[in-house]
Amino acid sequence: MLAKNFSGFVFETGTDEAGRGCLAGPVTAAAIILPTDFEHEILNDSKQLSEKTRFFLKPILEEQAVCFAVTHLFPDEIDEINILNASMKGMQECILKLSQLPEFVIVDGNRSINAKLGLKNTTGKQFSKAEIELLKSIPNQSIIKGDAKFLSIAAASVLAKTYRDEYMDQIHEEFPMYNWKKNKGYPTKEHREAIKKYGPTKYHRMSFRLLPDQLEFDF
Repeated sequence: MLAKNFSGFVFETGTDEAGRGCLAGPVTAAAIILPTDFEHEILNDSKQLSEKTRFFLKPILEEQAVCFAVTHLFPDEIDEINILNASMKGMQECILKLSQLPEFVIVDGNRSINAKLGLKNTTGKQFSKAEIELLKSIPNQSIIKGDAKFLSIAAASVLAKTYRDEYMDQIHEEFPMYNWKKNKGYPTKEHREAIKKYGPTKYHRMSFRLLPDQLEFDF
């Protein structure tokens, strides 16, 4: 059973992201505040759950949460500020979207949620000084493998993963030859063979190594 709380605050927010290692599509972040009495026996790190279970949990989390937020950061912004910064910025944006101001934030990983605030990016959301100060004012803790330790981070991982998968299913219809409905943009052999044959799309991350070193695009 995952722990309900880390800080002791009532409005503790868990946050996580999905899609960091993909070649195409957004990196998707989520943040959620769960009620103090929330529990669910099958909720776990989204990577440990089947797709069917994740989508079973999604409406439960949405309905029972105090509040939640989801943010996509798209390839042009990922290419500009890099995937690590984009992942953190997505979680920061989610915190700002929550209808209830968090008293404490727990984030999966080893990096503070306040890392690299106020990046001078030209694409995507630009943080105001007030938003930066608000984010700085909220105490937070990074927790390695937090999505397998705390309910709220696990819940955020499920929301991030399901919302991102839904998005990849939608853009699959536009470019079915890459089979994003199945691979969700991850660097599978099938995906890379399609990139080799058809070239990259507007949804690919051009700062990523789309093909192995021994392959080149034929244009």
